[in-house]
Amino acid sequence: MPATRSSTRTNPLRDPRDKRLPRIAGPCSMVIFGVTGDLARRKLMPAIYDLANRGLLPPSFSLVGFARRDWATEDFSQIVHDAVKAHSRTPFREEAWRQLSEGFRFVQGTFDDDDAFDRLAQTLGELDAERGTDGNHGFYLSVPPDAFPVVCGQLKRSGLAAPEDGRWRRVVIEKPFGHDLESARKLNAVVNSVFPEESVFRIDHYLGKETVQNILALRFANQLFDPLWSAHYIDHVQITMAEDIGLGGRAGYYDGIGAARDVIQNHLLQLLALVAMEEPVSFEPSQLQAEKIKVLSATRNILPLEDNSARGQYGPGWQGSEKVCGLLDEEGFSSGSTTETFAAIALEVDTRRWAGVPFYLRTGKRLGRRVTEIALVFKRAPHLPFDQTMTDELGQNALVIRVQPDEGVTLRFGSKVPGSSMEVRDVNMDFSYGQAFTESSPEAYERLILDVLLGEPSLFPVNDEVELSWEILDPVLNAWAAAGRPEEYESGTWGPHGADAMMARTGRGWRRP
Repeated sequence: MPATRSSTRTNPLRDPRDKRLPRIAGPCSMVIFGVTGDLARRKLMPAIYDLANRGLLPPSFSLVGFARRDWATEDFSQIVHDAVKAHSRTPFREEAWRQLSEGFRFVQGTFDDDDAFDRLAQTLGELDAERGTDGNHGFYLSVPPDAFPVVCGQLKRSGLAAPEDGRWRRVVIEKPFGHDLESARKLNAVVNSVFPEESVFRIDHYLGKETVQNILALRFANQLFDPLWSAHYIDHVQITMAEDIGLGGRAGYYDGIGAARDVIQNHLLQLLALVAMEEPVSFEPSQLQAEKIKVLSATRNILPLEDNSARGQYGPGWQGSEKVCGLLDEEGFSSGSTTETFAAIALEVDTRRWAGVPFYLRTGKRLGRRVTEIALVFKRAPHLPFDQTMTDELGQNALVIRVQPDEGVTLRFGSKVPGSSMEVRDVNMDFSYGQAFTESSPEAYERLILDVLLGEPSLFPVNDEVELSWEILDPVLNAWAAAGRPEEYESGTWGPHGADAMMARTGRGWRRP
């Protein structure tokens, strides 16, 4: 997908090829639909302030909130202020806040209210004239997917989706991107009937994380790893996203969706694509997306599905020192719910590089700890010079990319234990972002919102990626639907017994991060 033209402020003395210098968005505004929601308060508003505080937004930048609340612009400004104070990453500076808040506006209305969208169009026209936003507007749909058609239709009817020459209009969509392949295709068709694909930015916040982007640097900036990055040396790959929390107040959203739709379809399959893709010709968006599409096109479920997938629901147990209830006792869940809170699947990538290497993806709630990691587990050495007693405490070599919470990379290998005897044990060589760099990593939404304003689509999945991901996941979901209830697992453990059995059938086991 080609990058769109964007208006950016640049230093006339800088070389445009120098990627070390920060990119600054040009004149523009952003409209947030669903501005009263938790995502807007905890992530979007603080990220916009952090960008402004770092000098990455132009002085003319304007933020427009759209919601049903009977608010004046001053009320909206106070809401943003409170959200920034509570959740921003960078320190609060009165000067940065004052400049940013001068561009705040609020429009009251519902999604089916023609007059409200006409007022929104008038407000954006006034911002173009008064603050110089130059007709460049982004629309952030922080709303449920069933609201996308009516919002997109209103943007089209009011003329807000169609830019004048030299201007841009972009739409930002939060997951879930449908609930299966058929619904994803319908959703894509609705959005693309209003916005061309190059103007659609589907947010997967995991792709904005610094460590995820570091996968590309680790692989393609270092000769050290590339020769080993294949089936010749790698036994299998494990991609894990574990949470130690339950659903709490999210039951209404989560019931009927489940862990596989919520995490595997987007986050984990995108991580798989970055790990398994070939080196792109360049880091141009179209080249990166083309390589990811190739990988997803070649990805298959390992059959039979009943032996190579697992799901579960968390039951009561202990989370640390706290006694917690099971899923079916959470407020909002029925006793007959079959929604899974743990999901694991085994995949293979039918390419020359990865033939025969299984990729194991798992995610779950109320697991042993909060962690997201990618582990490339290497084949065992033949140990010809060693007898079994010398290496009985030696595991398999592994390269582990830690996405969160302790961002970094660990290399596990065998080393001799000091002493007169020959004994080999595992040791770790560790790189940590927090120790290696003085500057803290920006939040994912900072990077992604700035990329939207710059028209930089590299980190945003396109139609083909979304639909290919559903093609991979749909057979698993259909098999689970026919299989009845998920297996219960105790809160605070690492998932159901079925997940361990799935690995044990091939003589492997899950890592305990």
